[in-house]
Amino acid sequence: MARTFTCTVSGSGKVRLDKFLTTALADTSDAEGTAGGPRDTMPAGDPEPDDVLDTEFDAEGAHCAGQPCAQVAAISREGVKKAIARGLCRVNGTVCTTPSAKLAPGDTVELELVNEEGVLTPEEGDISIVHEDADVLVCAKPAGLTVHPCPSCPSGTLIQRLAFRYPELVHMGGLRPGIVHRLDKETSGLMVVARNEQARLFLTQAFAKRLVRKIYLAIVAGTAPQSGSCTMSIGRDPVHKTRMACVPLSQGGREARTSYERLWVADDGQTSLVRVHIHTGRTHQIRVHMAHLGHPLLGDATYAPYAVASRAPRVMLHAYALTVPHPAGTEPLSFLLPPPGDFLDCLMAASSVTQTLVITGNPGSGKSLVLKSLGRLGIPTISADELVRDYYRAGGEVTQWLLRRLGSDIVAMDGSVDRTVLMKVLGRSPDLRRELEELCHRLVLGDIRDFFARCQTQRLPLAAAEIPLYFECGWHKHVFTPQPVSLGIRAPMSIRRQRLASARKWSADKIDIIEQWQWEEEKKLAACDLVLDNTGRKAALVEGLEHSILPALEKLRTSISAERAHAFRELMSTPPPDSL
Repeated sequence: MARTFTCTVSGSGKVRLDKFLTTALADTSDAEGTAGGPRDTMPAGDPEPDDVLDTEFDAEGAHCAGQPCAQVAAISREGVKKAIARGLCRVNGTVCTTPSAKLAPGDTVELELVNEEGVLTPEEGDISIVHEDADVLVCAKPAGLTVHPCPSCPSGTLIQRLAFRYPELVHMGGLRPGIVHRLDKETSGLMVVARNEQARLFLTQAFAKRLVRKIYLAIVAGTAPQSGSCTMSIGRDPVHKTRMACVPLSQGGREARTSYERLWVADDGQTSLVRVHIHTGRTHQIRVHMAHLGHPLLGDATYAPYAVASRAPRVMLHAYALTVPHPAGTEPLSFLLPPPGDFLDCLMAASSVTQTLVITGNPGSGKSLVLKSLGRLGIPTISADELVRDYYRAGGEVTQWLLRRLGSDIVAMDGSVDRTVLMKVLGRSPDLRRELEELCHRLVLGDIRDFFARCQTQRLPLAAAEIPLYFECGWHKHVFTPQPVSLGIRAPMSIRRQRLASARKWSADKIDIIEQWQWEEEKKLAACDLVLDNTGRKAALVEGLEHSILPALEKLRTSISAERAHAFRELMSTPPPDSL
């Protein structure tokens, strides 16, 4: 079946025939381009098409012979060129086969439209309906579902499922009955569909006049500003023709406006959740604009670098709020749809924080044994004592500092610090002792912070550090972020003295001196979050660690995770402000 589309050029200046017809057909089809398809050849899937005319075309100058303009399907520019070359176009009554022919104001253009769409085949499939009445359907499109048939996806689409459930849609004809806007294949969220032709025409005009409010949730890379916008015009990427890009108006770009506000940012600053309002409907507008602003969407293989695209299984974009005028003239319809589980999973992964554990206690309590036991279980560990030993070895930071202060007499034959000589010097110089302590503490703190940061980068669930002077140094006062869980190891003084004398060869005087540098054992243990008793039996200590301490830590992680998930759900169920 063939129909004739007739347009009259208005405005001022000359315009190419193929561009004029492409724009005219797109405008009369629907303001967001959804009834016809993309403006040029696009990648497989559903682009979010344009909704504003080129400035060269005056919508009031378009007329369609024998039918309302809005019933004409849009055609891609390449399709228009082929139709012109086939002799299906007449300018002022004369056949024109030159796509680049120039048109002047007042010229009348006729294009014979051959319906090659075929008939929509309904298909059974799951679909979630949010609202339905005699004129309008509002559904929740899942990610991965194409909206309507196209060459790369002729079946298994949203509209085919809807047509199976609502057979009257097929009577509207074509492969896109009732479709008045679209979402990318990978985008989830709210979509409105007309149930009859009158409703379709009404909704088409509502989109054209920008009376429909569409708000999205997006997970983006980096720390997005608290709020912002982008007004860069969007057009075909001049290099990668299957992509869109920010292109100047003078080079074929079209007006586009996006505003957003940040709802959440991860502690490491690598991920943000933003709420986005698109004031225009350009192809891939949110993805292009957010990438242009330096915050591409996670999972977006087209516009994000691989490191960002690989962090999610799909483009993390969800149409979560929709307000649309009703064709019957009643109150506008407003809907809010929280995102699906994969969206929350992505946020949870981005917000996951390594649980850090600090093991402390007085000398000889068994801290090192607990640390080694955790290491054997595959938990990454670090020891402040081991770090300090490295600082005192030949070439270590402390050794070099002492050499500059005290000369070569402070080192032994192997180049490491002679501890016996050092203890005598420190006994005579309290100021030197304080300087040395400050140096060691700064070094240890920096190395342990780096260790925890590496574990966080790897998203490890648990990491442990042995820090004997954790409280004495004041590191329990928000020095680490997040605040570690502190585990104190309790052992009777008699057992500790015996262990220090036999294993470390400490004298009674040295034990007393080192003990005085620390908090009293009960004071230290009272400040800990968890306490593990060490009666002297290694098996009992390991059993207590595995059957008491580790389950307590896991329970705490689970509780924190549940609280975080609840907070995200609350955040993503909050209606957007009118100001957005």
